[in-house]
Amino acid sequence: MSASIESYAMIGDLQTAALVGLDGSVDWACLPRFDSAACFAALLHDEQAGHWRIAPAGSDGDGGGSGGSASGQATSRRYRGDTLVLETLWETPSGSVRVIDFMPPRGHAADIVRIVEGVSGTVPMTMQLRIRFDYGHIVPWVRRESSGLCAVAGPDALWLRTDVPLHGRDMTTHSEFTVQAGQRVPFVLTYKPSHHSPPPPIDPDRALAETEAFWTGWIEQCRYDGPWSSEVRRALIVLKALTYAPTGGILAAATTSLPEQFGGERNWDYRYCWLRDATFTLQALLGAGFVNEATAWRDWLLRAAAGDPADLRIMYGLDGTRRLPEYTLDWLKGFDGSSPVRVGNAAADQFQLDVWGEVLDGLHLTRETRIGATDDAWDLQRALLDYLEGNWREPDNSLWEVRGARQHFVHSKVMAWTGFDRAIKAVERHHLDGPVDKWRALRDEVHAEVCRRGFDAERNTFTQYYGSGGLDAALLLIPRTGFLPWTDKRVAGTVDAIVRELSVDGFVLRYDPGHENVDGLAGSEGVFLACSFWLVDALHALGRREEARNLFERLLSLRNDVGLLSEEYDPSTGRQLGNTPQAFSMVGLVNSARHLSDATGSLATASEPHHTLDLR
Repeated sequence: MSASIESYAMIGDLQTAALVGLDGSVDWACLPRFDSAACFAALLHDEQAGHWRIAPAGSDGDGGGSGGSASGQATSRRYRGDTLVLETLWETPSGSVRVIDFMPPRGHAADIVRIVEGVSGTVPMTMQLRIRFDYGHIVPWVRRESSGLCAVAGPDALWLRTDVPLHGRDMTTHSEFTVQAGQRVPFVLTYKPSHHSPPPPIDPDRALAETEAFWTGWIEQCRYDGPWSSEVRRALIVLKALTYAPTGGILAAATTSLPEQFGGERNWDYRYCWLRDATFTLQALLGAGFVNEATAWRDWLLRAAAGDPADLRIMYGLDGTRRLPEYTLDWLKGFDGSSPVRVGNAAADQFQLDVWGEVLDGLHLTRETRIGATDDAWDLQRALLDYLEGNWREPDNSLWEVRGARQHFVHSKVMAWTGFDRAIKAVERHHLDGPVDKWRALRDEVHAEVCRRGFDAERNTFTQYYGSGGLDAALLLIPRTGFLPWTDKRVAGTVDAIVRELSVDGFVLRYDPGHENVDGLAGSEGVFLACSFWLVDALHALGRREEARNLFERLLSLRNDVGLLSEEYDPSTGRQLGNTPQAFSMVGLVNSARHLSDATGSLATASEPHHTLDLR
């Protein structure tokens, strides 16, 4: 039986992350950055692609990953309070043992620290370390050192420091040791480029204290104190962990190619920053009181979007890199046999009209809040508006990055309307300079066309694209932009149609992949968790509060044992799908919790930030 996506917990240092399975194996780690080649890639193959397992002897684990055994799993695990310090507990016949996993905030190098702590009795332990650079492709040269070992291959080097004896077998480093109650055995794995001098050793216990202090100090800024406080705080910690601290960019997920359908081809690299996530992420961060992170994300957005508006990308690298060529790693069989395994993302070159509106909406949001705005930001917006004026009538690939034929997607047109609307508000509210009369005329033209060509009067619903008989969960966002009020009968009709035609066991699909082969791909996918949170918000805003709360509680129940959500969920198997942990899902959780905690029952739009950003 293969390991499940929900069996993984994440640790990280704000520049990269590692996934730790219930069997005690680190099956995914990219060093030194989120988007670096993995040195542990068992997640997408088996233990031969690299892993690092520490567990009681005889626990029958072989390294986890998609080819690993599901037996030998820990008794329980948890994050230590409001931190990203993971504690995994095993109860054995001879005693109990805890493994503490964490990554200290980045100093001179990237460190993964694992501390084995005896809780009771005496427990024999085993450690297997198989380093495979370049996504499992390269076996390093390993040499012994007085405090452990050093593994080198090309530009990469890893140092393992520990007090227990190590020995090599089958191209893997092993250790067998015993831990007694009260005893602590540390392991520190450190990455530095191979041409640099060896990293100085760190004190594991001091690093643990500093890591705990960092996370508890950070989460103290949280201003949300509603009924789902612990769930919101955990989601915010995950969002922070998915932040690339040097630039402020927030990536979509920590992994690549975890499947949207087991055994299928819908496997994408999500270790990049999507522009359209900006507004939702800003709302979540600002609404919870994290102004510094929201400011850093705004500044990243300004840098990434700078340049020729015609060359705007839907996504960028962590540092704003524009070119993200897509290729496949054919030596990896993929999670649960789901291939191909992809690196890079060809969708970066797509034309997705909604992105211009999303960027304009995000920058409008910062202007309306405590972040404020700059002259450079308005200059950029003026340039984006000029491009939008000349291109809003073009078909596009939609926010879902479909690889089929371009269409006139309704959501994309609504976001074009949103871009013009936010420009008008910038002039009216903040006295900025711009051709407001022209923008009003364009706004009205877009609105009229969408209502005429994108609405099915017989079914009383907006459609996925002009002339389509299909639906799109993004239509739930129409009133959130201010395009129509929540009281409009067309909004209620669209919500009802989505519940009726896009719901599976109460959760929401993005769209029907089989309808008119809209995305150009074979197979299907699970329900999309961010869209399901959008439905929570829509039901709440329509006054259907009990339905909204029940759906929200069901969504919370889909989180794994340490509170993480991936991109999608398969109701038929009860398994998470897609890359994990998914920022868009965690953002949806935070925003829905805030909306449901609003006693007035109102759901403000981004154009009404005095409601949207009410700090609770």
